[in-house]
Amino acid sequence: MTATRVLVLNSGSSSVKYQLLDMAAGTRLAVGLVERIGEETSRFQHTHVATDAVREWTGPILDHEAALKAVAEELTRDGLGLDSPELAAIGHRVVHGGKTFTAPTVIDDAVLAEIERLIPVAPLHNPANLVGIRTAMALRPDLPQVAVFDTAFHTTMPESAARYAIDVATADAYRIRRYGFHGTSHAYVSRATAKLLGKAPEDVNVIVLHLGNGASASAVRGGRCVDTSMGLTPLEGLVMGTRSGDLDPAVIFHLMRVGEMSTDEIDTLLNKKSGLIGLCGDNDMREIRRRIDEGDEQAELAFDIYIHRLKKYIGAYCAVLGRVDAVAFTAGVGENASAVREAAVTGLELLGLGVDGALNAVRSDEPRLISPASARVAVAVVPTDEELEIATQTYALVGNSNA
Repeated sequence: MTATRVLVLNSGSSSVKYQLLDMAAGTRLAVGLVERIGEETSRFQHTHVATDAVREWTGPILDHEAALKAVAEELTRDGLGLDSPELAAIGHRVVHGGKTFTAPTVIDDAVLAEIERLIPVAPLHNPANLVGIRTAMALRPDLPQVAVFDTAFHTTMPESAARYAIDVATADAYRIRRYGFHGTSHAYVSRATAKLLGKAPEDVNVIVLHLGNGASASAVRGGRCVDTSMGLTPLEGLVMGTRSGDLDPAVIFHLMRVGEMSTDEIDTLLNKKSGLIGLCGDNDMREIRRRIDEGDEQAELAFDIYIHRLKKYIGAYCAVLGRVDAVAFTAGVGENASAVREAAVTGLELLGLGVDGALNAVRSDEPRLISPASARVAVAVVPTDEELEIATQTYALVGNSNA
């Protein structure tokens, strides 16, 4: 029997997202989410796609090992168990791969050691990714396990974009540089945008705007990333749901000296209490727009700051790319918030950008153009599919070697 299925695991600090895909048929077989791991009120949701049957339950799931065992049990109930000979590999999302990992990689002890070595630059993400990998390896030690790195797509950036202007010896000693994140999304969306335009990826220059609770922009020339907004960590760049994005570094010194705040307090402030939630108390764009419609000035200011930063990056990446064929909006806000898309390109007509109001108002799960037919630069809404990207990269690497 040919092995054509890939299980994709995305292990967070207190959650596991998963999808099982059949790469030959191009279909999803199951999707699910385990959240609040380690709590008494852990929640499990599993969907068997073929029957559209959803199973949900709550109860204590003590750790990631218990969570993945529960995932295996639910898959088995649908006849899709981890012991199936049709399972070719397990693909893992790993947030930080540093400069070492530039492509999907079959996991062995050396790969695990390097992911662990990168924990200081991804303390919230890589430890959880490692737990998921090790648990999956224990469940299926005979099966290829593949790491797909958020940072890999951005390793094509030239040094002029990746380097910070600090002492080179210090930067190298502590691996300080711009790595970028959301790479699987930027890779998928840039290729899907080229397809939408009827062109090959190598013939298209795209600005990708991944706008979710976390948000990042990338400049993609001919299928290769040449710049991105996130840096050493996911804190740099755009205004996000709870993260500040770009900030004068001296603000940190000021808070330490004058505010007498600790490093941990500042870390919490900038990562969890800033961005939209810090500006107006809400990090849900739908709620912010509702408040604006009711005349809430604080919500309106937060929205304006969000858009101002977004426009700056669009303009900057137009300069970086020289020629721009498309600007693509993706992720939760990018795909669903028409007001954000309209505001982001309004006033950028000299750059060839514009939005057709009627097209922009349409809600769809399909990739689509929302710019006027006469626009010099296409503006697109392209739903991202990070799980499919991880599965595609995983299957391309291992093929049906487990057949």
